[in-house]
Amino acid sequence: MADVLLTHSNHLYFDRKQTRKMQPYPPLQTLIAAAALREEGFEAALFDATLNPPEGFDAALDQHQPRLVAVCEDNFNYLTKMCLGKNRELAFSMCRAAKARGLPVLVNGSDASDHAGEYLAQGADFIIIGEVEKTLIETVARLLRSPQAGTERQPPGRVAEGIRGLAYLEPNSRQVRRTVPREVSEDLDRIPPPAWDLIDASQYREAWLSAHGYFCLNMVSSRGCPYRCNWCAKPIHGQNYHFRSPSLVADEMLYLKTTFQPDRLWFADDIFALSPRWTEEFAEAVDARRAQLPFQMQSRCDLMTRDTVAALRRAGCAEVWMGVESGSQRVLDAMEKGLRVERVYQARENLRRHGIRACYFLQFGYPGETWIDIQSTVRLVRETKPDDIGVSVAYPLPGTKFYELVKAQLGCKTNWLDSDDLAMMFQGAYTSEFYKALRDALHLEVDIAQKRKSVSSREQLRLLWRQVEQLEKTCSNPNPTVLPNPAPVWTCC
Repeated sequence: MADVLLTHSNHLYFDRKQTRKMQPYPPLQTLIAAAALREEGFEAALFDATLNPPEGFDAALDQHQPRLVAVCEDNFNYLTKMCLGKNRELAFSMCRAAKARGLPVLVNGSDASDHAGEYLAQGADFIIIGEVEKTLIETVARLLRSPQAGTERQPPGRVAEGIRGLAYLEPNSRQVRRTVPREVSEDLDRIPPPAWDLIDASQYREAWLSAHGYFCLNMVSSRGCPYRCNWCAKPIHGQNYHFRSPSLVADEMLYLKTTFQPDRLWFADDIFALSPRWTEEFAEAVDARRAQLPFQMQSRCDLMTRDTVAALRRAGCAEVWMGVESGSQRVLDAMEKGLRVERVYQARENLRRHGIRACYFLQFGYPGETWIDIQSTVRLVRETKPDDIGVSVAYPLPGTKFYELVKAQLGCKTNWLDSDDLAMMFQGAYTSEFYKALRDALHLEVDIAQKRKSVSSREQLRLLWRQVEQLEKTCSNPNPTVLPNPAPVWTCC
C-alpha cells in the first residue's frame, strides 16, 4: 500500500508528432517529487503514462491502494509547458478516476497553474501552483499525518491554511481560492536526485533502440530562465534561474552512465551553460570522473562563445538546440528576445569548429511578422546551414505579454491538441495552411542540405516552395495583429 501514487499526463501515443519521432523521456519532475516524498518518510509509487496505456491507471490504483493521488507533470518537458489539449484530457480523466474512489487528488503543472478552476472542477482537491516539492510535502503531511487524517474529510480551506502555493475551491461559493505564492527553491543541491528505480528503463531503451539504434536519457542542471522573451510563459519557476553545483551534476551524469548505460543524454534545462565559469567547472568535474557521454542541450546563440563551446565539447556535448526564432532583427526586437541576428552566425561557426551539431528552434507568425521577415529567416537558414530545425508558430499562453495582446481574438480553441497541431489561434498575417506548408518546405530543405533526404527530393522541394508562394498570395489575413516594437534589448535584464 502506497501513501502517494504519482502520475503525469504525457502519453506519447496521444501525440502524432511525438509518435513519429519516438524519443520518449522519463518524467523527470515526477521522479524528483517522488524522491522528495521518500525523504520525508512517505511511501511513493508511480504510474508512468509515457509509454503505458492510460487505462493502466485504474490497475495502478488497484495495485498500490494509495491514500492520495498526485498528478505531477514533468515541468522540465517542453510538451508539458505547451499545455496540450490531449494531455489536459488525460489529466482530467485521472482526477475523475481517483475521485471516484474517494481519494484526495493533488495536481501540479503549467496547465493546471494556468487553469486551476478547470482542474478543480474535474475532481482535483488542490492545485499546487509553481514549484512542486515543498508544497507537495506539506500538503501530503497535512492530509495524511494530521490528527484529522483518515477520519472526516477536512474542509479544503483548513487543509490549505498556512501552506503556500495552493489553489482550491471554496465549498459554498465554488470560487477558486489561492494561498500566498510559494517562493522558488534557490539551493537546488538540497533537492534529491530523481527516484530512478520507479521507472521501467527497459521500456525506454527498447523504444529508442527500435527507432534510432541508440538509447537516450534525460537530466537537468538548473531551473528556470532569466530572459524576458514576451511570448514565453513561466508559471512554474517565474523569472528566476538557479543551478546545481557542477560536481553534483557530474555525479548524476556518472550514475546514469554506469546504472543504465545510455548512449546519450538530454539536458532538459531551459537554458544550459548560462555561466561560462559554471560550464568550465562542469567540464572539469565530468573529466575528473570520466563521466563523459555525448549529450544534447538547449541554450541561446549569444551564450555559445568560443570558450564556452570548447568547455562543452570537453564535457561531451554533441548537439545544441538554440532559440533562434527569426532571422529578422525587427521580429526579434518585437519578441524582446535580447538577441542580435549576427550572434546566430557566430554561434553556428563556433559550434561547427568544435564538431558540435547546431540546431535551431524557429517561430513563425509572431504579430507584425511580414513576408519579408519570413524570407529573412529562410535566408538565415540557407546561409548558416543548421544541422536540424524545429518549426513552430506563435502560440499564446497565459501570463505573457503576447497572450494579453491577442486573448480577445481567441475562440473556443485556446490550446493545441498535440504538438503537431500548429494552428494559428489569433489573427496572424497568414492562415494555418500557409504556416504548415512553410514548415514542410523548410524542413525538407534542411534535410536535403544535411543529406538526410536524397537529391531526388529536390523536385518535391520546388513544389513545396511554389505552394508556399501561392499561399502567401491567397492566404493572407486583411487585418493581422501587430505588436508595437519596444526599444531593442540586447542583453539579459
